[in-house]
Amino acid sequence: MRGALPPTGRFATLGGMKTRSPRLAARAIILHEGRLLLVNAYPGRQSDLWCAPGGGVEPGQSLPDNLIREVREECGLSVSVGPLALVNEFHDPKSGFHQVDLYFRCAIAEGRIDPGWIDPGNVVHTRRFFARDELAAIRLKPDSLPRVAFGPEGPAEYDPLEVIVA
Repeated sequence: MRGALPPTGRFATLGGMKTRSPRLAARAIILHEGRLLLVNAYPGRQSDLWCAPGGGVEPGQSLPDNLIREVREECGLSVSVGPLALVNEFHDPKSGFHQVDLYFRCAIAEGRIDPGWIDPGNVVHTRRFFARDELAAIRLKPDSLPRVAFGPEGPAEYDPLEVIVA
């Protein structure tokens, strides 16, 4: 049918390419005593890639509520959620996976990093604060995170679509 929309649902075909709706995630930029909190969220320690804490958005919950839940689960911290600082998106051309991450500036409201903390979802196995100069020695995504995290507050930045790295 001419002008018809592609089928709805988890997967659709667009121009012969299998696609699915992007996944939405909320992430926290937490600076504490001049250091940035990052997590390694690869089960079984399969990767040395670090990222900001956070995760998938649950329908019916606000972005800040999702972020508060995710940081609590992954790090054992209670946070207050501030302004949006960065929008980053990435995809995996092979699988069609596409994720949009919304990074909010956050502050620790309660708690501390406890090495014995266990993520109930068994996703995050390591959490750590990094000084800005330490970030050059690790793999982290997105590439723009250190600049945004340690830069001045201002309007949110957009970091365009990049290929996912594992």
